[in-house]
Amino acid sequence: MSQPQLNRRSLLRLSAAAPAAALLPSEILFSSLLAGTPAAPPADARLQALKDLNGYFPFTPSATPAEWSVRREYVTRQISVALGLWPMAERPPIQAVIHGRVEREDYTVDRVYFESSPGLLVTGSLYLPKAPPTSPDGTRPTILCPHGHWPNGRFHDHGDGEIKNQLQSGGETDPVGGRHPLQARCVQLARMGCMVFIYDMLGYADGGSLTQQLAHGFSKQRPELSQPDHWGLFSAQSELRCLNAMGLQTWNSIRALDWITSRPDCDRSRIGCTGASGGGTQTFILTALDDRVAAAFPAVMVSTAMQGGCTCENASYLRVGTGNIEFAALAAPRPIAMTGADDWTVEIETKGLPELKQHYSMLGAPDNVQAKYMKFPHNYNLPSRLMMYDFFNRTLKLGLSNIAERPYVPLTQQETTVFGEAHPAPDRTEAAEAALMKSLADASQKQITKLDPTNAASLAEFRRVISGALEVMIGRKLPPAASTRFEKLDQTSAAGITQFNGLLHLDAHQEVLPCLWLLPDNWNQQAVLWIDGHGKSKVNNADGAPIPAVAGLLNAGFAVGSIDLLLTGAFTADGQPVKESPRVNNPREFAGYTLGYNHPLFAQRVHDILTLLSSTVFHERQPRKVHLVGLNGAAAHAIAAAAVASKQLASLAVDTQKFRFASITEIRDPNLLPGAVKYGDLPALLALCAPLPTAVAAETESSLPIAVAAFQAASSKLRLLTDSSPENIADFVAKQA
Repeated sequence: MSQPQLNRRSLLRLSAAAPAAALLPSEILFSSLLAGTPAAPPADARLQALKDLNGYFPFTPSATPAEWSVRREYVTRQISVALGLWPMAERPPIQAVIHGRVEREDYTVDRVYFESSPGLLVTGSLYLPKAPPTSPDGTRPTILCPHGHWPNGRFHDHGDGEIKNQLQSGGETDPVGGRHPLQARCVQLARMGCMVFIYDMLGYADGGSLTQQLAHGFSKQRPELSQPDHWGLFSAQSELRCLNAMGLQTWNSIRALDWITSRPDCDRSRIGCTGASGGGTQTFILTALDDRVAAAFPAVMVSTAMQGGCTCENASYLRVGTGNIEFAALAAPRPIAMTGADDWTVEIETKGLPELKQHYSMLGAPDNVQAKYMKFPHNYNLPSRLMMYDFFNRTLKLGLSNIAERPYVPLTQQETTVFGEAHPAPDRTEAAEAALMKSLADASQKQITKLDPTNAASLAEFRRVISGALEVMIGRKLPPAASTRFEKLDQTSAAGITQFNGLLHLDAHQEVLPCLWLLPDNWNQQAVLWIDGHGKSKVNNADGAPIPAVAGLLNAGFAVGSIDLLLTGAFTADGQPVKESPRVNNPREFAGYTLGYNHPLFAQRVHDILTLLSSTVFHERQPRKVHLVGLNGAAAHAIAAAAVASKQLASLAVDTQKFRFASITEIRDPNLLPGAVKYGDLPALLALCAPLPTAVAAETESSLPIAVAAFQAASSKLRLLTDSSPENIADFVAKQA
């Protein structure tokens, strides 16, 4: 969705002004105005095409282990928030159903299913060697196999035509093993002495509680399943709770690891994970999040190019500022190996591997990373599997030589499926889907509610979790000193007030904000940032005079500054806020394709407030106090900005108009902030502002219990305004002088 570029004419049409004397560079303040005006300003970078999964995602290694430790913590938390796993959900012991053993000459295969959460199933096959374990304690090295997007998953059969192609290309040499490559992998690893668990992605093969078409083929929003009280996967409501297909699959992977490590025959020090394509994504994500994985082999997935095209490989926030190479780097210093093919991974040896080698060398393990391009189409064929067998033989210390696949009798689908008359399959209806989403959301809400602050100690834990999530959701801290730059366009003076109109630049991000400041001659060394959801023009009446609330502040000596938040005011052709947030050029209506690579519009507007705040507090003539006001649709943005940078503010005053994120039903709603409902909605954001002097209109104690409690725990008090007029809000600010 393209947007009009800023131009001087559109700026000057508005009753706008620029930063006050103490807030502008001295060379502008105290010198005569230059003749003429600057050329049309450069477009804000955010008006350009959005990044998508087909972008370029390089990895820049950290310089030191200490620097990497900080970065690793953040990226791991970013993944966790994106996948709905921050904080990690409760993980009670798993009660697995194991039945229907199939005997082969030197290995057995059991059918396994269990609930990872109530209503969410993991289904798979457990391969066990018949030979006794070589370990003195009777345990075995163990390998998890998330399978990826192979047709029919565990039941995959290449068929006659494809196996002929594979044999002719040299990708396979055995017509049986090559025709059933997923089974071939598990059989060979079992023959190498490993316990192997291959489990279904959502909807594939036995696939549990959701259909394959929904989890991996979703394309069109379903209004009937996007209501506040009845919603399904991929809806605005599921986004608001960070419930997505990738998160559910990753949770299943974590729980599969929980189950396999609970077995007495599992060697917990020798656990590997391998999968190709979408299974490769699960491999490196599980390895990033869970240190129990000792060695990982994600095939044909890690690259600086396409990051994963399926809905099950994307989630809001997931790859904002990062990508799959860095996700692979999170394994370090544990061993990891990758294959490339004639697909998006074709350049892995020259783009990605060199940086990973540098990264591993910095951490003292230069030999623990490898990658190899093989000239075949997208695959997990025999050459790739042989590389994988050798990798696990070395890293899991299997002690074998002359590894080679041998003929085997493949399982039929009837021998593989976990469901039957004695073990009925679950319903995969829309009603079952909605019930599962509600169950998962209720469990998450119960967990978050336990964090409600009652004293200083519980408030600290509340902040650790909720602020930890918000840091990812907003994705930016207060810009540092000297990072902003003001470009003046116009200046007028009348009745003791100087108006400055211009552009506020944040060059590091190529962002440009139309900006207004009103400076009274009797400036009291304090500033009020007046943020209106419809733009800075609302600071003035139609005749150009300040509105009464702002006039009162000016008369009291406050400087008043405002901006057009992104896609409001001068950012739009009609001066009105957009009704839909931009999206990437992808016909499938899944928010993660846009918000997995770009900040939500809501977060970008919070960035704008933080930019204005930084330009104010870090000026060379710093004001004594800075106050923040949010109204007319900007209250939630102001609250979020204050939650991020409350230490830089003297007060916060907002009119929420009773807004709640939970009311959003459209994935392109400009106020959509994925995770906002999961982490307590607007009241929890407000709670993070404690003990900042804060006034809120349109609310009561009963509508903000968590915020009221947080302020009490911080030995402060939340002021609730019964009068929501701008004048009353301004009066509260004036009293904080």
